[in-house]
Amino acid sequence: MRVLHLEGLQASYGSSQALFGVDLEMVEGQVTALMGRNGMGKSTTVKAICRMIPSQGKLLLDGRDLHPLPSHKVARLGVGLVPEGRRCFAGLTVRENLLAAARLGEWGFAAVTALFPCLAERANQRAASLSGGEQQMLAIGRALMTNPRFLLLDEATEGLAPIVRQEIWTAVRQLKQNTGAAILLIDKSLKELASVSDKAVILERGKTVWAGAMTDLTSDVSERYLGV
Repeated sequence: MRVLHLEGLQASYGSSQALFGVDLEMVEGQVTALMGRNGMGKSTTVKAICRMIPSQGKLLLDGRDLHPLPSHKVARLGVGLVPEGRRCFAGLTVRENLLAAARLGEWGFAAVTALFPCLAERANQRAASLSGGEQQMLAIGRALMTNPRFLLLDEATEGLAPIVRQEIWTAVRQLKQNTGAAILLIDKSLKELASVSDKAVILERGKTVWAGAMTDLTSDVSERYLGV
């Protein structure tokens, strides 16, 4: 079943246009890598989906137009965001961070801490006292506590130690196997994206320039649109 449909999506920061025609389609249980060099519109696309910035074009979740909705109502429709930079509630404990986002469903405190056991160990610690990797796990857990149908992870492994990055990727693989959520990933590691993603969408200067199965992403396409 189709979850998300973007067609000709445009978006701006004030008078400065950032997206000029993003096309993207996702179905249940599918992992999609949103790719492109820095500054090509990946995070802006996430912000447009979550209604953080004005946009035009088709933006449909389960066939419903998201344009008229504020961010909190988009979240209630089943969009879970793991934002770039983590943005945990620093003054709240791990438990409070998770419960603040909780909605009824399979993802509760026990399920999240089973995915990330360190969060159970740190349950009564303030988020500000956690390591960067623990904060990232908390940000993912907080998004899961909303029991989303559609999960966006924006640079979820950026700046983390290699061993922690692998824990995050292991968790993503478990989510793919054990949930029916559609997952949109933004990350700089092509190798890891290729290992977990079903399809890829590449942006260049705010437009979709390539889309297809991850197995069809050739070295020529990668070099043209992703190479330094």
